[in-house]
Amino acid sequence: MSFAQAISGLPGGLRRAVRAVLDIALPPLCLGCAKPVGTAATLCPACWQGMDFIARPYCERLGTPFQADLGPGILSLKAISDPPSFGRARAAARYDGAARLLVHRLKYSDRLDLGAAMGSWMVRAGHEVLDGAEVLVPIPLHKVRFWGRRFNQAGELAKAISRETGLPVAHEALRRVKATKSQVGLSAAERARNLTGAFRPGQANTVRGRRVVLIDDVMTTGSTLNSAANALRRAGVAEVDALVFALVAERV
Repeated sequence: MSFAQAISGLPGGLRRAVRAVLDIALPPLCLGCAKPVGTAATLCPACWQGMDFIARPYCERLGTPFQADLGPGILSLKAISDPPSFGRARAAARYDGAARLLVHRLKYSDRLDLGAAMGSWMVRAGHEVLDGAEVLVPIPLHKVRFWGRRFNQAGELAKAISRETGLPVAHEALRRVKATKSQVGLSAAERARNLTGAFRPGQANTVRGRRVVLIDDVMTTGSTLNSAANALRRAGVAEVDALVFALVAERV
């Protein structure tokens, strides 16, 4: 168990007390490069410059950033030719530079402490899909992968978003029943085939008839979110949107 996981498992009051002592005893460090920063900062200037935050103009369905403002309601060619199973997707940043580093540290280095800042950026980027939403559903891990990693990065981001918005998290609304192989290096078609039948509804009563926002760390082709959205629709959700920390996309 990492130190961050040990701290996260403490009762709320004790956890805050421990963090307060650490803030005094240890200088705050940049979440990206670990260099000392001011107490109010999360990233040093260099890492801030390396964060490509996504803002308008972007595709209204996929959140893909545009290089030029083409007017309100414009869709990307991908959204028109291959509409997603979810309604809208929003992302805090492009999956590059500091954003990629933060995702890797959260997922592979047990840096659960990064979830608060990443979740806060997601709240700002996803206010349109969060407004009016009723429940957050993190993309689940297969039980074998969960046992190996000991936590679900999407679940950690959902908890951070919940703390800021007050929206409940339905961790058991989806089940990942297929141990899919890694998506890295797969084409869009291969990713879609890899995820066929990967998700099934879990506790459908937590989402039936409600407006749901799917939460994940990264969206590449959208195959994972599409598969999960289809499973949620079978569970009877009213609407399903998606919110991720990072988006793999060029500005179109």
